[in-house]
Amino acid sequence: MTVSAPPVGPSDQLEPQATRPSGAARLLRLVPAAVAALSGVLLYVSFPPRTLWWLALPAFALFGWVLRGRGWKAAAGLGYLFGLGFLLPLLVWTGVEVGPGPWLALVAVEAVLVALVGVGVAAVSRLPAWPLWAAALWTAGEAVRARVPFGGFPWGKIAFGQADGVFLPLAAVGGTPVLGFAVVLCGFALYEVVRLVLDRRRAREVRRSAAAIALLGVAVPVLGALAARPLVSDRAEDGTATVAVIQGNVPRLGLEFNAQRRAVLDYHARETERLAARVAAGEVPRPDFVLWPENSSDIDPFAYADAADVIDKAAEAIGAPVSVGGVVERDGKLYNEQILWDPAKGPTQTYDKRQVQPFGEYLPLRSLLGAINKNWTTMVRQDFSRGSKPGVFDIGGTRVGLATCYEAAFDWAVRDTVTHGAQMISVPSNNATFDRSEMTYQQLAMSRVRAVEHSRTVTVPVTSGVSAIILPDGRITQRTGMFVADSLVQKVPLRSSETPATRLGILPETALVLIAAGGVGWAVGAGLRGRRAG
Repeated sequence: MTVSAPPVGPSDQLEPQATRPSGAARLLRLVPAAVAALSGVLLYVSFPPRTLWWLALPAFALFGWVLRGRGWKAAAGLGYLFGLGFLLPLLVWTGVEVGPGPWLALVAVEAVLVALVGVGVAAVSRLPAWPLWAAALWTAGEAVRARVPFGGFPWGKIAFGQADGVFLPLAAVGGTPVLGFAVVLCGFALYEVVRLVLDRRRAREVRRSAAAIALLGVAVPVLGALAARPLVSDRAEDGTATVAVIQGNVPRLGLEFNAQRRAVLDYHARETERLAARVAAGEVPRPDFVLWPENSSDIDPFAYADAADVIDKAAEAIGAPVSVGGVVERDGKLYNEQILWDPAKGPTQTYDKRQVQPFGEYLPLRSLLGAINKNWTTMVRQDFSRGSKPGVFDIGGTRVGLATCYEAAFDWAVRDTVTHGAQMISVPSNNATFDRSEMTYQQLAMSRVRAVEHSRTVTVPVTSGVSAIILPDGRITQRTGMFVADSLVQKVPLRSSETPATRLGILPETALVLIAAGGVGWAVGAGLRGRRAG
């Protein structure tokens, strides 16, 4: 029997429109995008000044959920949204004085690198033990962001949000790469545990090996951190030193904080003399040395005799060497320099900042930016030159390592002060150009992580706050407020032993990058084999 086709009517012609997704269905398609952005915001909230470090775990669990099994285009978009959700609020301080343009441009570039990580995570999410490969990929992404473009921008490393967390001792094991890897692994594995539990409830088959690996992904980072606690100690190995940290404050906020000639220098000299009066009155012990912040001398003391005279008098009043942060011109080049000023001998040792800040201390693509907007080139009239030697001052037998401000974000810049003999570390900084933003708290957290990473006392003298003294176990024992003149004096432990992180240097990061590359290679190979089979 032959059956003829029914006639085509208007209702049949409209059938394709009837199968289009409804408004509710279209909204559901936006859920992954919204979750990606909001999980990035959740990661931001885990960072200082808040102490909600544990929020990094659900942030990465949600990120793993939206990426698992995605194609590369969707993964790139979701990764970019995650990067925006995280970095836009985290780095808002970069636009406090210069407007939103540089802030948005920085975030847009950094989020591209996060998007590439998202593509990699989606690719390895089909592999066994995928949280391991995915966490290694995030670490590899941080390694890239710490190096490119323009020398890198490591701000936002996961490790820097963990100064108050249970994972912190892992910094002493393998530095910021291992600490960050553990947090991200735990987050991704947490999602995998939840996913497998739900599959089991839906009567789907769950392999025991997959369940065991997921549970290990959550448990091993926590157990590893607990096992690493003996590496964290504030015991003095080489005696102690009494150190003074000076915060002189600035006459005004913003980019013109040093527009009033010699005002910043006078403020720091005045606070040092106040401390000298307190020492003479027996209120505080006499320090063995005094640490001033970056840019605490707003004019070159080698070029201007009046500036040198102010520093001389301050050093004589306190009766101890003073480490002064100055902007120094030498042989036609500009340097961000730390100068050790002896009360009897004057300047004796110097350290020139090696990792200078792009768009802050030097201007990449100067001619191109000048053609776009001449005002941008006037913000950095002359580029700072880089120093070439690690900064370690020998102050009366105490070896003090120096990592100036921005350098504290770079693993190598802090580590090589310790490998060159530093028994404690100082991070002289200037945050007067960032108003009352979260920048100073983020940088303070970095210094706490560095203290544990290398088992050293870390001092943070800042022009306008927050200045602090941090013990080798990461505890802040004293701190100042913001935009006040103040001083801190404390006897601190000196240490010479090296943690595994100090000894291993770049090796843990390299190993994790190789693991990430192995995971991507496996995923690509599996995809090609699947296509051939199809």
